[in-house]
Amino acid sequence: MNDCPRILMVEDEEILAEGIRFNLLKNGYTLDWVKDGCAALKAFRDSKYDLILLDIMIPYIDGFEVAQQIRAAAPLMPILMLTARTAVDDRVHGLEIGADDYLTKPFHLEELLARIKAMLRRHDSYCKTPPFSDVYRFGHNEVNFSDFTCRSGSREFNLTQREAILLKYLVANKKRILSRQELLENVWNISSEVETRTVDIFIARLRKYFEANPKRPIYIKSVRSAGYLFTDTGE
Repeated sequence: MNDCPRILMVEDEEILAEGIRFNLLKNGYTLDWVKDGCAALKAFRDSKYDLILLDIMIPYIDGFEVAQQIRAAAPLMPILMLTARTAVDDRVHGLEIGADDYLTKPFHLEELLARIKAMLRRHDSYCKTPPFSDVYRFGHNEVNFSDFTCRSGSREFNLTQREAILLKYLVANKKRILSRQELLENVWNISSEVETRTVDIFIARLRKYFEANPKRPIYIKSVRSAGYLFTDTGE
């Protein structure tokens, strides 16, 4: 992470954006602000950023499509979605197409700043800390934690940074039950008091990648009322 992290904010509500802009600059961030999806993709192509702050309801190209295109081009890029929508399906969809986290409007600026700080810190830590092994294998699966490339049988794909961080944490704590609280605090750096389905959504994504039958997982198991358990033997 740079000494002065650079953020791209995509937000068409001017009053809200001005408030965010003032506080981010005050806290030492460099900020580019655009108001629509086309401008967001152009800015992303033309400049280098450390984090994308992305509203869903923006003109021309919505935030979902913008996130998909950015994620396809930059698997490591932290993406924090902002949305006025309260429907669970919208939040789930945002996470499914590649966002790392979301905040629902209205939100406290202190919460936004805390999320941004945590995401940048986690991104910086992952990029600077060598993984315990570049390549990790379990069953018919192979994961390269250096570049997020994966193989499951004959199928090849890439993880997002957040997916890789979660899987790395599961692997590092294999055969130990991990509560949602622990995962929220150590993978997302979010207080366990925050009500979120984020952990479940990301676990479901990992199962879809690595389990032969995601509905009957053998590697990433659910432990009722306790959390999740990873085992690389499938026992």
